[in-house]
Amino acid sequence: MKRKRSPRAVFLVGFMGAGKSRVGRALARRLGWRFLDLDRRLEAHTGRSIAQMFRQSGEAAFRRAETEVLKKLLRELQTSRGTVVALGGGVPAQPANRRLLRGRLTVFLDVPVRTLWQRCRAGRGKRPLVKDAAGFRRLYVARRPRYLAAAVRVREAGRSPQQLAAEIAQRLGFGITTGSRPQENP
Repeated sequence: MKRKRSPRAVFLVGFMGAGKSRVGRALARRLGWRFLDLDRRLEAHTGRSIAQMFRQSGEAAFRRAETEVLKKLLRELQTSRGTVVALGGGVPAQPANRRLLRGRLTVFLDVPVRTLWQRCRAGRGKRPLVKDAAGFRRLYVARRPRYLAAAVRVREAGRSPQQLAAEIAQRLGFGITTGSRPQENP
């Protein structure tokens, strides 16, 4: 009998404000894996915040840098095991990134747009694509089909990051609970 190989990484996708980083940390802790946030990795790579990148270089340059950092991360993951990665909300919307992520284990954190708007509107300065409710909704609707292409879809339904992490682990066939603190790398 051939044994199924465990994935090297789980990639969390979803719209801004979905809680990918919080759930990612909880999932990494539950699995005893390390946690990476692509947005933090991108900021470390460029030496600028996401808002600064958008303001100084524009969205197209930001997306190119995001893809380069994703490529570098995927090369790194070829020789490592056990990593939970929170991807930026726009990553799956880019064709090049979808090609890079093809065949990888992705999990969509599905949160109602009204909840996302409530979470994001207070941080408008930090989130360059949050301008008004109508534009926010249009962007959400445009990106949603890309998120739905994920291998697993988990609805938030008001649950805590720990509860969502438990569901993800169960749905992925990981029954492990370690309670250890995840390693976090920029």
